[in-house]
Amino acid sequence: MIRVHINDPLDQEALNLLKSKSQLQVTCEHLDKDKLLELIPQIEVLIVRSATKVTEDLINKGEKLKVIGRAGVGLDNIDVTAAKQKGIKVLNTPGASSISVAELTFGLILSASRHIARGTCDLKKGLWTKKELEGHELYGKTIGIVGLGTIGKEVAKRSIAFGMKVIAYDPFVEYFEGVKIVSLEELFTNSDIITLHVPLSNETKHMINSETISKMKDGVIIINASRGGVIDEQALYDALSSGKIYAAALDVFEVEPPADDLRKKLLQLPNVTATPHIGASTHEAQAKVGRELVERIFAELGI
Repeated sequence: MIRVHINDPLDQEALNLLKSKSQLQVTCEHLDKDKLLELIPQIEVLIVRSATKVTEDLINKGEKLKVIGRAGVGLDNIDVTAAKQKGIKVLNTPGASSISVAELTFGLILSASRHIARGTCDLKKGLWTKKELEGHELYGKTIGIVGLGTIGKEVAKRSIAFGMKVIAYDPFVEYFEGVKIVSLEELFTNSDIITLHVPLSNETKHMINSETISKMKDGVIIINASRGGVIDEQALYDALSSGKIYAAALDVFEVEPPADDLRKKLLQLPNVTATPHIGASTHEAQAKVGRELVERIFAELGI
């Protein structure tokens, strides 16, 4: 019997698929780190999303651990190096939620450009702020996509459909139809809107900072539906307050939930639109993520 523990919520269809296999003993409960450390020696397959941090000490106590499955794109909450050293396979689902994240990204772009969220909030307060909410068309604007992976490419397709000029930076991509591949500095200099679609790594941490912001056009719009740590949020706050950045729309934060003083100040700015890390939070995406992850786990286990 193979022991599988699911520590973060998983789509019901995927859960049923796991439980349908007689070779598997499946438990599903969110445990804090201390309780998970107690249980991990008995587990052969651990399934998480972004809430659970699979750290080196947790991995080292996983005496039977064979597979760590991440139901989602990023792996920054898993110590992949420690897992590799112990011969533990780390699986994720990089393409399953791409459409949902790309669609949310475009919703954030539209909201930042046309003050949709602010207009809604004002109306609910009984305010008619029509004259204050003049925005910008997307047509003819240059959008810079940082990271032209699966999600970035879906954003590019939608940008082209809106009649935008699309440029992108990705050191691993040489060509994508309708998109001009440029250097990162050229992207920062020429974009009216910059949207980020990169993992959090040593290379990308705080890639948006006071220095890179200074290279951008006055009145640029920043969109982030990737990872919070790729933006220096103090520098973002300063640039939004000064007007250097026209608006920002964020689905992710360096600290989540964003309850500390800096993030509270950031969220209070009228030119900030924000959502609570819901890029992949659609019924369709969660079904695809769960199904794809379970199929990959079955293949790895040979069942």
